Amino acid sequence: MPGGKLIGGAVALVALTTCMKMPAGEPVAAAPLSVPVVAPAAPAPVAPQQAAPHFTLHGPMTQGGVVRGTAPEGTTFLTFNGDSIPVAADGEFLIAFDRDAGSSATLVARLRDGSEVRDDLTVSPRAWHIERIDRLPPRSQVSDAWRRRRAGEIEQIVAARAMQTGAEGWRQDFLWPATGRISGLFGSQRIYGGEPASYHSGVDIARPTGTTVLAPADGVVILAAETPFSLEGHLLMFDHGMGLNSAFLHLSRIDVKVGEHVRRGQPVGAIGMTGSATGPHLHWSMKWRDARIDPLLIAGPMPAAQ
Repeated sequence: MPGGKLIGGAVALVALTTCMKMPAGEPVAAAPLSVPVVAPAAPAPVAPQQAAPHFTLHGPMTQGGVVRGTAPEGTTFLTFNGDSIPVAADGEFLIAFDRDAGSSATLVARLRDGSEVRDDLTVSPRAWHIERIDRLPPRSQVSDAWRRRRAGEIEQIVAARAMQTGAEGWRQDFLWPATGRISGLFGSQRIYGGEPASYHSGVDIARPTGTTVLAPADGVVILAAETPFSLEGHLLMFDHGMGLNSAFLHLSRIDVKVGEHVRRGQPVGAIGMTGSATGPHLHWSMKWRDARIDPLLIAGPMPAAQ
């Protein structure tokens, strides 16, 4: 073979070997791998869950209590124990439990789509102050003239309570119309020889004659007895709206007139002892429709007398 070619080939082989030779003791770095990065798939959007239609209620669920509520959105018709009750434009309404209400009550709202929302309420009982008098006192005799007079007074009271004035006081926090010692509790009752008398329909506040009486909430005057009634004396009544009304008994003076709009905290009269009263005091009674309710649960604890 020609010597030039062999030498050239050997030189080339040596050169290739020299280029591939690494220094002794040094590791051989591995070539980095190129791995494609795959982004995780975006989660599918989850539609927000709509809350089931429900009632919102605030107030004592007890005998003599008043509850303000908000009806489910879309309510077109509302019943309480089977009776229709009004709902304001903002969805608010009012219910109450009589002094002798049973242990349960039911609210049913009919919605625009024809469905219904039902809420079964539990009404807690109360322990009333009951005074038993074993010896039955002689029954008082009343004249026919008194009966006729009383019938006319009751007619006026019933007619007044039937008035709907559109008052908005039912939405407010009620204040005490007078401050002082509570001398009579709502719901208390005497039993004479086993025969129960009528229970006390309101709260009595003992204060001197002439003490100013304030409107407990906004309202419209629906009765102002210029001539004292046989039992109530000078009787003043307000409509607070939504079927809720207040009555002040035994007043010595009335400072407002029927049809007049009064504001919460406005002076409206003065305490007295007219009608069937043995001492000066304010008897404050309240009703929602036919249910007699406890003003103490509406106005809260009695503040210090001023």
